[in-house]
Amino acid sequence: MSVNLKVVGCSPAWPNPGGAQSGYLLEGPGRLLLDCGPGVLARLRNSESWPTVDAIAITHWHLDHWGDLVPWVWGGTLGPGVDVKKPELWVPPEGSEMLAAIGGRLGQQQMFEEAFNLHEYADGETFEAAGFAVTPLRVLHYELLAFGFKASANGTVIGYSGDSGPNDNLAELARNADLFICEATLLAPNPEGGTRGHLAADEAIAAFEAGGAKRLLLTHRPFERPLDDSSLELAHDGLEIAVEPARYSPRA
Repeated sequence: MSVNLKVVGCSPAWPNPGGAQSGYLLEGPGRLLLDCGPGVLARLRNSESWPTVDAIAITHWHLDHWGDLVPWVWGGTLGPGVDVKKPELWVPPEGSEMLAAIGGRLGQQQMFEEAFNLHEYADGETFEAAGFAVTPLRVLHYELLAFGFKASANGTVIGYSGDSGPNDNLAELARNADLFICEATLLAPNPEGGTRGHLAADEAIAAFEAGGAKRLLLTHRPFERPLDDSSLELAHDGLEIAVEPARYSPRA
């Protein structure tokens, strides 16, 4: 049985023309949204009055990956989502404390707990959300605590890099995945080195090949940086993919 991927938004830190920022909806046993950046909630509302997702999982705290949680609170507690079952919200370690601090700044400390069933995940520890088994693995994103996800359901495995510079866990996220969704923000690696937070396309391809994934979908790419290789698959808002389980024997 397949898992359906809907790319709700895939823009980088600045939005592409008319685009939403990071949000990837997996539909299988339930509906799991990976990240929830600005513009994602409005896009979801194009097809239903209020999104009926079972769970949301956030990779890290840069605004382009979580910013629409704030309007989700208002609509979920005061607007059209009042009678919709509130989703689980899975956040990085100490994320509950951070959201309480933000809520306090906005005048309502418990606002996120009122809109979501809030949980924290831990590096390398699998949790269940919307019927998916999700394993978070820490990735390199400047000095920020950041994670990628490996989500499995219906015999299908999907890896998602979140935002990451080159590191060994990218290959683990791609390991035997039926689809590897990997960021490719940069035109080229930074020749000066230093702490990295993003990938060039060839680095994303290297992680994909090292992990033995079946299919690669590049994402988080600025409109101003088109890919030179037309054979590479690039995400766009509204893209839907039916991800089928691999028909080969997984690598060890």
